[in-house]
Amino acid sequence: MSEIATPVPLSGERVALEPLSAAHAEGLRAVVAEGDLHRTWYTSVPAPEQVDAEVERRLRLQREGVMAPWAVRRLDTGAVCGATTYMNVQADVPRLEIGSTFYAPSAQRTGINAETKLLLLTRAFEDLRCIAVEFRTHWHNHQSRTAIARLGARQDGVLRSHQVLPDGSLRDTVVFSITAAEWPAVRTDLRYRLARGGVR
Repeated sequence: MSEIATPVPLSGERVALEPLSAAHAEGLRAVVAEGDLHRTWYTSVPAPEQVDAEVERRLRLQREGVMAPWAVRRLDTGAVCGATTYMNVQADVPRLEIGSTFYAPSAQRTGINAETKLLLLTRAFEDLRCIAVEFRTHWHNHQSRTAIARLGARQDGVLRSHQVLPDGSLRDTVVFSITAAEWPAVRTDLRYRLARGGVR
């Protein structure tokens, strides 16, 4: 298995990222049940009864070398509050996408997402020497688009009618990225805003 598709423990002041395992399923069921996250039509969040299958899917993709999955644990309560991944891994470039991310509503607007992304980006650029990291989201997911832009990622474009969703609707996918050359400024800004409590 490539290093880029191997999740390692990562920790900050607010969160600990733990390599995903079947033992996280119970905590993730509580996450997706909070606020009925899976009912948001423009996201791909599993329903509580689908969590075990989703965990296994992510672990299978890890074994195939195209995904590195983590569970996100908040340090103030010790509770699992979400999940995230490196996905669409291109180990030979190297390049990857940070995605398949979801958080409990109670973890949103707390700095947890910003610190999670800081940890993942630091590993991607400084340990794995990626040349670029990509983010993708649904055109209608305005909250996600705003959060990605706030991280310092730039919009590359929109893939029109990119996917067919389970309800038959077509997804326009908005693509963002951060390049290795941009990373030092992005890192500085994220650290500054986290220190001031100004990053949601």
